[in-house]
Amino acid sequence: MESFKGLDFYNLDELLTQEEKMIRKTVRDFVDKELLKNIAENYEKALFPKELIPKVGALGLLGANLKGYGCAELGNTAYGLILQELERGDSGLRSFVSVQGSLVMYHIHTFGSEVQKKKWLPKLQKGEAIGCFGLTEPDSGSDPSSMKTKAEKKGGHYILNGSKAWITNGTVADVAVIWARTKEGIRGFLVEKGTPGFETRDIKGKLALRASITSELFLSDVKIPEENLLPHSEGLKSALMCLNQARFGISWGVIGAAEACYHQALEYSKERIAFKKQLASYQIVQQKLAWMLTEITKAQLLVWRLSQLKDQGTLKHYHISLAKRNNCWMALEIARMARDMLGANGTAYEYIVGRHMCNLEAVKTYEGTHDIHTLILGEAITGIPAFS
Repeated sequence: MESFKGLDFYNLDELLTQEEKMIRKTVRDFVDKELLKNIAENYEKALFPKELIPKVGALGLLGANLKGYGCAELGNTAYGLILQELERGDSGLRSFVSVQGSLVMYHIHTFGSEVQKKKWLPKLQKGEAIGCFGLTEPDSGSDPSSMKTKAEKKGGHYILNGSKAWITNGTVADVAVIWARTKEGIRGFLVEKGTPGFETRDIKGKLALRASITSELFLSDVKIPEENLLPHSEGLKSALMCLNQARFGISWGVIGAAEACYHQALEYSKERIAFKKQLASYQIVQQKLAWMLTEITKAQLLVWRLSQLKDQGTLKHYHISLAKRNNCWMALEIARMARDMLGANGTAYEYIVGRHMCNLEAVKTYEGTHDIHTLILGEAITGIPAFS
């Protein structure tokens, strides 16, 4: 099959700077040479490619749109293009980069003390340390306000008790950003690996994101010093600000998975012969390819405008919800359609569409489900919250 060259039906490359194109090419080459050669085996064996972490750090991809502390200080379009190319390879590696940068580093960068920033951000940026973000609990996914994890202040320490579930990077993290309920409200804390009472466990038997580490976190009388409180985190709003950073990246990332599936479906349909003709010569196949092309192009326009709004400082949370909701749906439908077009071959590891399809089922769910983002948009439209 012809190698991947990208999809740009509306000449959107004309809107990119030379630096943004160079960054995209660098990450595209990295994915082609370093990730794709082993990703099918990693996925089948449920192994995260840890050996790529130092290389990702050396490329400046961790916290790439943050300022200072060794971060690349890239614009939001460049950051989005990074995640798009990573997810073209696999959602697992994009998830690692998103969590490290948008949920852990962004949180420390925005809500942490200067001491916390200097201690953690340079190491996290280089990939010398790994972080995870503990918000979701076994009984509170879409409703984080009902969290049960508590932090009780005693003298110069806090005592944390509770559990977190579906946490990316949990068992390999050197530091966890843990959200807990205090007398003053919900606050963020830094819990370091090895702290007595803090335990982690991998979640096994996943159908999606198999080449990603997903964990449970358990906190039993975990004693941390008061200086591990993120001093500027105030209430659930602070946690949701971090989620918006991640949702922004996801909106870009899933386009990469959709492009990969479209590319394979197109090349396969041109090579596969059925009833003595190329599959690509049949009207129903062309209809599917046209639909894919249209939806990817619309998604590209959405995230380009989203990045403009973010750069201008006028981005609203419901703008992100629209893009996350639409683009995850779009990518999953394209992956499903591509799998169908490849027939039985679409279920084999030799091809990428089945792996992307399973991954996107999870990506459509995390960082706000399709239905939750529908309700966010509904409130923006009507002014009436329908969450309860």
